[in-house]
Amino acid sequence: MLQSLTMGNTAIYVFVFGSGLVGLLFVVFLIHRIMKHDAGNETVRNIVGAIRSGSGVFLKREYRILAIFTVIMVVILSAFVEPRPWSGIAYLFGTLMSALAGFMGMAIATRANGRTTVAAERNWHEGLKVAFSAGGVMGFSVVSLGLLGVALTIVVTGDHYLALSFAFGSSAVALFLRVGGGIFTKCADVGADLVGKVEKSIPEDDPRNAAVIADNVGDNVGDIAGMGSDLYESYVSSIAAAIVLGVAALGVRDGILLPLVLAAAGIIVSMVGALLVRPKHRDDNFEQQVSGAQKSMNFGVFAANGIMIVVAFLLVRWMTGGLDAFWALIAGMFAGVGISATTEYYTSASYKPTQDIARASTGGPALTIMNGFSQSMMSIVPPVIIVSVASIIAYATSGLFGIGMAALGLLVNLGVTLSMDCYGPISDNAAGIAEMAGLDHRVRERCEALDAVGNTTAALGKGFSIGSAALAALAWIATYFETANIEVANLINIDVLVGTLIGGMLPFLFSALAIGGVGRGAGDVVEEVRRQFREIPGIMDRTARPDYERCVDIATKRALREMVVPGLLVILVPLALGFTLGPRSVAGLLVGSLITGFMLATLMSNAGGAWDNAKKFVESGEVGGKNSEAHKATIVGDTVGDPFKDTAGPSLNILVKLVGKVAVIFAAGFTALLVL
Repeated sequence: MLQSLTMGNTAIYVFVFGSGLVGLLFVVFLIHRIMKHDAGNETVRNIVGAIRSGSGVFLKREYRILAIFTVIMVVILSAFVEPRPWSGIAYLFGTLMSALAGFMGMAIATRANGRTTVAAERNWHEGLKVAFSAGGVMGFSVVSLGLLGVALTIVVTGDHYLALSFAFGSSAVALFLRVGGGIFTKCADVGADLVGKVEKSIPEDDPRNAAVIADNVGDNVGDIAGMGSDLYESYVSSIAAAIVLGVAALGVRDGILLPLVLAAAGIIVSMVGALLVRPKHRDDNFEQQVSGAQKSMNFGVFAANGIMIVVAFLLVRWMTGGLDAFWALIAGMFAGVGISATTEYYTSASYKPTQDIARASTGGPALTIMNGFSQSMMSIVPPVIIVSVASIIAYATSGLFGIGMAALGLLVNLGVTLSMDCYGPISDNAAGIAEMAGLDHRVRERCEALDAVGNTTAALGKGFSIGSAALAALAWIATYFETANIEVANLINIDVLVGTLIGGMLPFLFSALAIGGVGRGAGDVVEEVRRQFREIPGIMDRTARPDYERCVDIATKRALREMVVPGLLVILVPLALGFTLGPRSVAGLLVGSLITGFMLATLMSNAGGAWDNAKKFVESGEVGGKNSEAHKATIVGDTVGDPFKDTAGPSLNILVKLVGKVAVIFAAGFTALLVL
C-alpha cells in the first residue's frame, strides 16, 4: 500500500512529512525561547503553580472520561464500519494526536503566563514575545500534528477514506475540551464576578476572591486547550474533506496530494509570519503599547496570507495545470479575513456598535441587554453573506471539491492565526498574576496593555473559528452527499423536512444545556466564595488565604457532569435519524444544524464580546466610568455574555462539524438499511 501511494511521488511526500517535522522543531525552538525567561519571585511562582496544578487536574479528569468514550467508539467502528478494523484504529490515532496537541499547548501556556508577567517588568515588548511564542506552541503543535496524522493515516493504510475516521477521532477530543472547558471557565468566571465585583466591589483578579485561581485555570482549559482542539478538528477536517472530494474530482494522485501539499506549505509560510511578529514601538505609553502589539501581530498574519497566495498559485498551477482550485482556495482565505474584520467591527470598543451598547447602559441593565442583542443579531448578516459568496465562487470554479478547498483556504495559515488567538488567554493570565502578586503599577499597566490586545485577538479568533466551522461543515455536507450517493434532497419529502427541522432545533437544545450547566456551576461557585468570605476571618484584610483549590474542584466536577448530555446528543441524533428515517433525512439534519448553528454561534459570540468591551469602554471614562450606574449595567451584560461567547457559542462550532462527520462515517449503514 505504501509503495503504490508513494510511487513517483516520493519527493512530494518528503516535503509533506518534512514540513510537519519542521513545524514540530519550531515548537521545540519556541519552548526553549520561553523557558529561558525568568519564572519570577516566589509569589509569582506559587500563583503559577496553582494555575498549572488546577489546569492539570481538570485535563487529567477529562481525559479519563474521554478514554472511556474512545474505547467504546473504537469497538463500534472496528466492528461495524468498513474497512474493519482500520476505521477504529484511525479514530484512535486521531484522538491521541488531538489530545497530544491540546496537552502540549496547555502545558506551555501555564508555564508562560508568569514568565510573560516577569518579562513585562523589563518592557512590554518582551512580554509580548513570550506570550506570542507560547501561543505559537499551541498553533504549530496543532498544524504539525494534524498534517502528520492525516498523511500517516493515508500512507500507512493506503485508504484515503480513513482520513475521515482520523478526523472523527479529533472531533471527540474537541467536543469534550470545548464543551467541558467552556463550562469550567465560565462557572469560575461568572461565580468570581458575581461575588467579587458585584457584592464585594473588589478588582477582577483580587487574590481575596476564592474563585480567582479557578478563573485563571479556566482561561487555559477553555481558551487554550478548548480553542486549540476546536481548530485542530477544523484543520484536519478540512484536509480530509478536501482529499475525499478531490479524489472524486481530480483522481487519486492529485486529489490526495494537492490538499496535503497546500497544508504543508501553509506550515512553512506560517512560521515565516510568526517570526515577523516583532514589535517596533517601545514606548511605555499605554495606547502605543496596545497599538504596537496589535500592529506587529497583524503584520505577521497579513504577511503570511500574502506569501501563501503566491505559493498556492504556483503549487496549484504546477499540480493541476489550471487555477480552478486556486480560486476556490483564495475564496476561503478572503472569507476568513472578511469574517474576522466584521467580528472586530461588532465587538471592539473602537467602533460604533459596542460604543452604542455602552451609551445605552446609562439607562440600566435592560437597555444594555436589548441593545447588545440588537447589535449581535445585525452582526449575523455580513458573515452569512461572506460565506455565501465564498461558497458560490468555490462551487463555480471547482464544484463540490471547491467547497473543500475553500474550507482548507480559510485554515491554511492556521499556525500563525492560532498563535495570535492563544496569545489572548496567556496575556490575560499574565495581567491577573501581576494583580495577584501585587507587582508595581507599571508592570500591571503593561500587562493590561497586552491583555487589551488579547481581548481583540480572542474575539477575532472566535469569529475565525466560527467561519472555519461553517465552511468545514459545508465541506462535510458535500462529502456526505458524495459518500451516500445523494444527488437531491427534496424538501417536499417528509423525511428530509423532518430532518431539517430537527437539525435546526439541535443547536438551540445544545446551547440551552451548555448555558444551563454554566448557570448551575456558577451558582455552586458563588455559594462557595460567599461561604469563605463568611467563615474564614481575615480574607478581606489579607491576613488569611482563601481556599482556591476548593473552587477549582467544584468547577471541575460541575463541568465534567454537565458536558455529557450535550456531547451525546451530537452523536446520537444523526445516528437515530439515519437508522430510522434514512440517509436523506440526515442530509436535512446537516443543512438545518448548519444554518441555525452558524447564525446562533455568531450571535452569541459577538454579543458576549460586545458586552465585555462595552464594559471596558465605560471603565475608560468615555461613558460613566468605574462604579457608575452604567458600569454596573455593563457588568450585568458582561456576565450574561460570558457563557454566550466562551461556552455555547464556540461549542456550536463542534456541533455543526461533528454531525457531518457522524453522517459520513455511518453513511454506508444508513444506505444499507434503506435498501433492506
